[in-house]
Amino acid sequence: MWPPEHERFADRTAAGHLLGAAVATHLRQLTKASTQVPLVLALPRGGVPVGYAVAQAIGADFDLVISRKVGLPWQSDQTVGAIAENGPPVFDRGALAGYGLTDSDLAPAVQRERVELRRRQERYRGLRPAPDVTGRVVVIVDDGLATGVTARAASRALQGGKPAYLVFAAPVCAAESVDLLSADVDAVIDIHSPREFHALGLYYTDFTELTDEHVDEICRMAWGPVKVPTPV
Repeated sequence: MWPPEHERFADRTAAGHLLGAAVATHLRQLTKASTQVPLVLALPRGGVPVGYAVAQAIGADFDLVISRKVGLPWQSDQTVGAIAENGPPVFDRGALAGYGLTDSDLAPAVQRERVELRRRQERYRGLRPAPDVTGRVVVIVDDGLATGVTARAASRALQGGKPAYLVFAAPVCAAESVDLLSADVDAVIDIHSPREFHALGLYYTDFTELTDEHVDEICRMAWGPVKVPTPV
């Protein structure tokens, strides 16, 4: 079922501008959560143009929190878990129970995704270190929240860095997943949170799949040229 026309975004950047205004309003209501400039961490790939627009709207530093979805052993595109940088795997317990799986059954898939996660770290950041979140207001941004497992993996990984205040923000979030994620972050900010959530792409007129090159382009705009390790 298609959402009403007024609930659809032209593209990820347009959605990010609207989301940025909502995040700015929320942050103005905080009382001394941090004296530092806020930090927006976008989830590649789809969250990167959204996050860059949010960072511009609120005058924040921009960086990435890199994660990977973990799929079923026999159907990798069926998400049942996720990992994020320096964090443990997070699983959809209901899904695992439904398929009769345990954490150990997903170990090979987790390992494969860690390899891809490291590749993306090297590709997107080069020699740049992962951002320090200690004592900062941190806003995790994605282009949407469906099952919420990727957002939970990212938020739990970042909590170890002791941010002053942790927000998850996305233009559209499944209401049920907002309820689940609320235990892991200080706030969830969205534009739409439908109870009947069918597919994220339905909320975008242009939902073109993004590539590494798209991410590279936005990172260059934010940071300048990315320095890569010298081959040995």
